[in-house]
Formats: sequence, structure tokens, C-alpha cells
Amino acid sequence: MSLPRQLREESDFDQLPDDVPISANIADIEEKRGFTSHFVFVIEVKTKGGAKYLIYRRYRQFYALHLQLEERFGPESKTAPFACTLPTLPAKVYVGVKQEIAESRIPALNYYMKKLLSLPPWVLMDEDVRIFFYQSSYDSEQIPQALRRLRPRTRKIKNISPQAPGFDRLGAPCAEALFDFTGNSKLELTFKAKDMIFLLSRVNKDWLEGTTHGATGIFPVSFVKIIKDLPEEEDGLTNWLRCYYYEDTVSTIRDIAIEEDLRNTPLYKDLMELMRREFQRSDIALNYRDSQGDLVRLLSDQDVELMVKQAWAQPSQKRLFPWKLHITQQDNLHVYNTAP
Repeated sequence: MSLPRQLREESDFDQLPDDVPISANIADIEEKRGFTSHFVFVIEVKTKGGAKYLIYRRYRQFYALHLQLEERFGPESKTAPFACTLPTLPAKVYVGVKQEIAESRIPALNYYMKKLLSLPPWVLMDEDVRIFFYQSSYDSEQIPQALRRLRPRTRKIKNISPQAPGFDRLGAPCAEALFDFTGNSKLELTFKAKDMIFLLSRVNKDWLEGTTHGATGIFPVSFVKIIKDLPEEEDGLTNWLRCYYYEDTVSTIRDIAIEEDLRNTPLYKDLMELMRREFQRSDIALNYRDSQGDLVRLLSDQDVELMVKQAWAQPSQKRLFPWKLHITQQDNLHVYNTAP
């Protein structure tokens, strides 16, 4: 049986709904830090109807989609009513720096999506393809964090002049420009070194919104020196895990930002990877304090579940995980109460 034509007939394309994606390109990569660190691809999707939006996908999601399509439409499929030549997905990589691996995959994944969205309409209408390119509520709530290929969204506001009546110049959050910055879009603020910028809002950790010389826009934090900062705002995605690190006779406390819900229970291996990364040591042990105040070593997922279950019975602070981790040296058994 010959394979059907790869190119779409114009009449078939006209019958597709307006929300079908027609192009997708990776605009950037972002590191997500939960109990384990990983990179996601920030993908700009354009639809037949002219809509444009961002989705966030990991390589494993590309891989899962490709396996489904191979089973459903691949030339070797024995159950598919139609078959086609699917594009080649870049292979898994098991060794290397995560960021470098993600960066190197961008051209190949862009080519993969271009070829995928050129397949016949019955592939584009496949449920798994539709879900992959669909903008979920999680996708729509994200703000691009990186500076390289995308600029973050910002709200529209009226220009605010420091000379306007009622403007508190002394009490207003402000920053001094360290370098010249030329905005490359209408959203971005242009200024010169030494300019005073009055701060209006924090877009994300890398960008601020401000006004100077009668203009308003966003700009990188790294280009300015903060004179008076904006009031702290709660980050809806970040909670904090309190860790106690023991080294010889010294104990230090560190709160680690975790993009996970407070009620999530991590896997033991993910916790260990996170702690090794944060404290830059591999010879560590994870522990928690029981109700008697003694340290108990964690060795498995079941131990972690027990720790979390016991912690929920105790009062906890807002945005702080109720359970705490105590990090000790692997060979240091003196921290444990061994009295009968």
C-alpha cells in the first residue's frame, strides 16, 4: 500500500478548525526547580485562526507523543487505517549537562515540529497532537523568565510622570541606571546610564516595569541599581523547604525555593539529588526529627511518606513545607540517639 501524500490538500486545510496549530517554534528554554531540576522548552504556537500563545514542554513529552504517533500512524503500524512518514525525533541523551543538552536540541525539535505540522489533516486532528499543542491553564499562567529570545508580558498602564501632582518622589520605589539600555520593542523602556527610573511593578525575577522621561516600559534588573525596592509580593508558584545542615560542630539553616505544592510528597531520590546539588556534597544523609526530638535517617520513599505524614499534625508557617530536612554527613553516626 502506498503512503498518502504528505502535503495537505487546500480543500482539506480549509475544513480544519481555526484552533489547529500551523506552526510552532522554540522561543527559549527555562530551568524549573522542584524536588528535581529540569529544563522545559518555551514554545510559541500559531494557529490557523491567527491566535498565538506559549506552551511549556519537556523533552519527555515530545518523546511520549512520538511513541503514540509511531504506534498509530507509523509505517510499521498494523492497526492504523492510514500511515505516513513521521519526522525523526532527536534521540535521548543520558549523559551531559542538562542545559547544554536542552540548548543543542532546539534546532532538531524545531525541525521536528515543522514537519509534524505539515502532515495530513487526520494527523493534526489526532487527540494526542491536539493536547500537546493545546495551551493549558498552567501554560497560560507562566511568564517567560529568560532574557535571550523572549520578553515577558507586562500589563498596560498610563504613563506616570514624577512631576505629576501627588507623586511622592522621596517615597517612591526607584532605581539608578548603571548602563544605557535601548528597548527593541514598544514594551521596553529606553534609558541612559545615571537616569533615575521610578519602579512600578516587578514583572519577574529578571525584569522590572518603570517610568522615566515620560515613558513607561519594562527593562532588565541587571541594568540598574535599586535605590528603593518595590514591596515584596508573594510568588504563587514558590514555597520554601527549610534545611538544617550539620558539619562538625556547626549547624546552618537554609531555605530552598521549591516550585511544588505544599502537599506534594517527593521521592527519596529526588530529595537526595536536590540536597546534593544545593550543598555541593555527595556524602550526605537525609534526616528528620521525630516527636521526641531525635534525628531519624531517611532511606526510602516510605520513610519520606512517614516524615510528611507526621509533619502535617504539627503547626507550620505559611508557604513553608511543614516538614524539615536535617542534612548530616553520611558516616557521622554520632548525631543519632543510640541510648536504649
